[in-house]
This record gives sequence, C-alpha cells and structure tokens, in this order.
Amino acid sequence: MSSIKNKVVWVTGATSGIGEAIVDELASHGAKIIISARREDELKRVAEKYKSADVFILPLDLGDQSNFEEKKNIVLQKFGRIDILVNNGGISQRSLVKDTSVDVDRRIMEINYFGTIALTKVVLPQFLKQGNGKFVVTSSTVGKIGTPYRSGYSASKHALHGFFDSLRAELHDSGISVLLVCPGFIQTNISMNALTGSGEKLGTMDKATAAGLTPKQCAKQIIDGIITNKQEIVVGGMKEKFAIITKRFFPSFFSVLIRKMAVK
Repeated sequence: MSSIKNKVVWVTGATSGIGEAIVDELASHGAKIIISARREDELKRVAEKYKSADVFILPLDLGDQSNFEEKKNIVLQKFGRIDILVNNGGISQRSLVKDTSVDVDRRIMEINYFGTIALTKVVLPQFLKQGNGKFVVTSSTVGKIGTPYRSGYSASKHALHGFFDSLRAELHDSGISVLLVCPGFIQTNISMNALTGSGEKLGTMDKATAAGLTPKQCAKQIIDGIITNKQEIVVGGMKEKFAIITKRFFPSFFSVLIRKMAVK
C-alpha cells in the first residue's frame, strides 16, 4: 500500500492518545476517516478539527458487540467500502495479581480482545469480497513481554498477537494484510484511565508514560508501517526494544531484569 490518500479508514479509540494522533496523520494524508469511540461529544470535538477533511462520526462501544454488524453497514452505506480497520480502542490496568478481581480481568478481555476480534470478524467478509484490506492492531510491548502491574492487560495483548498472527497466516495471498503495532511508553492518558484491582480508574500518570514518545511520533510510525506494508512494528525507546530482544533470546536473564525495571 504505497499511499493512503482517499482510502476509507475506520479507527476505534479515536478520541484520545494514539487514536486521535492517528486520525491527525490520516487526515494529513487525505484519507476518508470513520472515527469511533463511546462518547459522541468527544467524537464531535475531534471531527471539528477537520472541517476540510472527510471525517465521519460513528459512536461504538467495544464492550457491547451486539450492534457491530449494524455499524459496519452504516459505514458501507456511507463509503461503499472499507480499506483499513485500525483496531486501536482498549483499556489498561495497574494492579498486582493478588489485588485484582477476576471481574477486572474479564472486563479488560471483553474490551481489548473480544471487542477487537468481534469487529474484525464483522469487517473480514467485506475485505474478502473486495479482495483487499488491512487490519491494523494497536497491541503493546506487553503483548510481547509480561511486566508487573499489568497482568490482565498483558494477557489481553498477548491474546491479540495469537489471534492476528493466525489470521495473517490464513489470509496469505488473499490481498488482506495485518499490521501489529507494539507501542512502548507513549505520553497518553492510558495510566490515568487504567483499571485498578477493584475496577476503579487509577487517576495518576505513570512516570515512565510521561517520559515516553509523543502520540504524534507514535502515529507517524504507524502510518509509515501501513504505507510500507510492515507486519509488526515496535514503537518506543531503547528500553522497550531492549526488553523485547532480551526476552526473546535471553529469557532467564529477562526474568531477573523485569523485576527491577521501572514499570510505573
């Protein structure tokens, strides 16, 4: 995919952080954008920035998959096709396993994993009918490694890797591709909105998150990954990339290292 100009791109989690930055980049490239998130007022705020761009508001709750088919049909009625689905919506967690209710784990999996794959399965028949399309999935570096305080979040992201690696293999030669994006620490409100063990929002910013890359820097790398047909990219600093490499090649050393790593 050499260009995304005039491509129809559907972005979930489009009203903050990485998602909003992706919308910014897509608009600058001349894409036709469907922006989805739960809050319509926030979707309107984002759309207001792009009066000269083709931006369509479509409220969607990843925790409620009952109307996904209807939402897809609305998109098709408006644009006639979908070229790229950016599965970016999700929620994080900051709590020890011993302090975390299993209901919190279920909620995280329902939104991050089941919501994402349900929307993917709704869009997939359209991609197959077209003979082309791209799934972009915002995973995380903790989809490759597990760290303290993020057990449920990490599990949901690991699950996405398993699903989308399998889907990529199944769709080989179909004209449909998959890009897994693994952001490290990015300056977003992800930790502010992260669930604690009781299900309440944490409400504070991680120091590591505050010191990370900007959402704009992250979004630029994601758009580049889309244009250059990458299968997986890691977006972050040397710390995150070093951790992934160490886990892959020196797992015993990594298990010691991660206990000492600043992850909050």
